[in-house]
Amino acid sequence: MAAYGLYSHIQSNRRRSVALLVGLFFLIYLMVYAGALAAEALSVDADSDVLMQLAWNDFLHATPWATVGTALWVAIAYYFHQNMIDALTGGREVTRAEQPRLYNILENLSISRGITMPRLKVMESDALNAFATGMSDKQYSITVTTGLLKRLNDAEIEAVLGHELTHIRNGDVRMMVIAVIIAGVVSFFAELVFRLWFYNGFSFRSRSDDRRGGGAAFAILIAVIVIAVAYFLSFVIRLALSRSREFLADAGSVELTKNPDAMISALRKIEGRGELPGATSAVMEMCLDNPRQGFGELFDTHPSVDSRVAALVKFAGGRDPGPLALPPQQSDTEADQPDQPPPPSGPWGPAVDESREGQDAAPGSPSDSSPGPWGPHPG
Repeated sequence: MAAYGLYSHIQSNRRRSVALLVGLFFLIYLMVYAGALAAEALSVDADSDVLMQLAWNDFLHATPWATVGTALWVAIAYYFHQNMIDALTGGREVTRAEQPRLYNILENLSISRGITMPRLKVMESDALNAFATGMSDKQYSITVTTGLLKRLNDAEIEAVLGHELTHIRNGDVRMMVIAVIIAGVVSFFAELVFRLWFYNGFSFRSRSDDRRGGGAAFAILIAVIVIAVAYFLSFVIRLALSRSREFLADAGSVELTKNPDAMISALRKIEGRGELPGATSAVMEMCLDNPRQGFGELFDTHPSVDSRVAALVKFAGGRDPGPLALPPQQSDTEADQPDQPPPPSGPWGPAVDESREGQDAAPGSPSDSSPGPWGPHPG
């Protein structure tokens, strides 16, 4: 029943995510209509009903171009979004030889579920965070920070990688990338219109008062309201996509690792320490934890760590240790220095360091001769 419940939630989340993506596409067409309405109001002196009809005709003619433009935008982002993210975060791909500990953990998790292992990337940062990106099996990658590698133990790192791997398995990563791309189109258009409005607002109002009646002003007001609502809805849809997937990714990590306590302790260590310098809000929405807060939790892109931990305690049987202090950070010299091997020993005890014995004992003394398996040779 537990597995059935989890996968039922995953399917439900996918259906809601697809519906939200369709809503984002609808917002693009809504923005096109608002732009057409504003353009007609600025160029034609007519009543608001006539202006809306003219704007509708313009919208029908512009819809194919808007569709092609959006598809082209998505296609460009499909091939180059990873390069842009790596340029922002400084992530670089690593091999097994460079990161054997991290590579082996991810490889074992991928093999256990029979899925293609994503690329593994590391970014230089003291922050504790990780995120997954990509839109296909050939593009998927998981990026972790060096701070996370130094502060988390193997079980906690496995839980973090299981979390990100679950995002890939559930299709969350692909949907989030598409959502960010489409929302970027809406945000760009809205910001462009509002910048033009505020920069030229006073001169526009004076011209409209002299040359046009109330119909044009009313149409422009409607266009501005539509653009503002579309911009706000695009933001809310991105939040809904991001927040709803985190609980399922935590549960998926526990399913992979069979270790809810590791997922809980990883969240407690990462809590409030995941800020990536230079990362945009779109990148932070993809991370394991986003410390950038909104008004309370209303505009947070991630559910709070407390609520995520409470869900793991309730449904996975984990134990919450409460907020955790980080262990001392290991210096790079200590991390790179291999452990000293123990001194060689024989079957009946440790072997004698002959070089030291030669220094401490005089030549020809009984201790100068090498010992046999039952003790030193008699003089």
